[in-house]
Amino acid sequence: MASTSCSSVACNKAPDPCRDNDKASDNPALPANARQSLNRCNLPAAILGSLTFQKHPSKLELDGVAELHRELFRLLDARPDPHERAQVFHDYMTVHFRLEALEDAGLTAETKKNRAKLSYLKLIRGWHFNSDQMEGAVLKAWVESRFGLLPRYHGAPIRDPGGDAYQRYQMQRAAGLYNTNALEAQLDLVYTYTQHELRCRFPDKAHFRLYRGVNGWQSHEKLGEKDGETLVLLNNVNSFSSDAERAGEFGDTVFATDVPCAKIICCAEVLPGKLQGEGEFLVIGGVYGVRAR
Repeated sequence: MASTSCSSVACNKAPDPCRDNDKASDNPALPANARQSLNRCNLPAAILGSLTFQKHPSKLELDGVAELHRELFRLLDARPDPHERAQVFHDYMTVHFRLEALEDAGLTAETKKNRAKLSYLKLIRGWHFNSDQMEGAVLKAWVESRFGLLPRYHGAPIRDPGGDAYQRYQMQRAAGLYNTNALEAQLDLVYTYTQHELRCRFPDKAHFRLYRGVNGWQSHEKLGEKDGETLVLLNNVNSFSSDAERAGEFGDTVFATDVPCAKIICCAEVLPGKLQGEGEFLVIGGVYGVRAR
């Protein structure tokens, strides 16, 4: 396990608050058709996608990523300045994935599709431009693979794996990943770096209060009410803002919720100057208690 001075190692065999008292009458379970049985992290989808996990989160770790990139985290731990750490991360990504020397990764003049068209930064920026196109499909597929949460929407609601919406999602997923330079592995490291950086900057913080603006609030998947909150099943990837007014620019209904730090894929705070604007968060979905207005 890579040594990271800002955090302790999580183990899914340890007693965990998100395993207990998850009564269906109080905390509706993550629906079976919103998850798969296998994933690539230390907790199953049924737990990490639950309402109880939102209220009582624990650390999420992707299998083998910290171990494979232990040198990066050693370099990060040696730098107390967050801007220096961000630069170390971007330099490491550039060198490790040969982002500025794609011929080293197999790019040739005969390559039908230029691998430079998609990197982790271009993918995230493309998501913010339109989350229902190719970049969105790749991100949703990555969350499906790594965390076991299935997409619920991609241009249209996804309920039937044989339906048109799911088939469109799969086609865009394949097109987005075709002939790219380890794009999913790049996202693995973005998430792991973000988690490391959040623990360094906010060691005692379990949640961020974030806001999301949506249209068609009535059509969202609602699972009930509890403690004055509406329980909703969110898509497996979602954009949030730390600014309620900013969120209101994206929909006629704004809802607020406490997002576990463990479910933040990336945010402008840890990738300064790399995303579309300040206060942006890319968040893993599941069941959430929200307050809409």
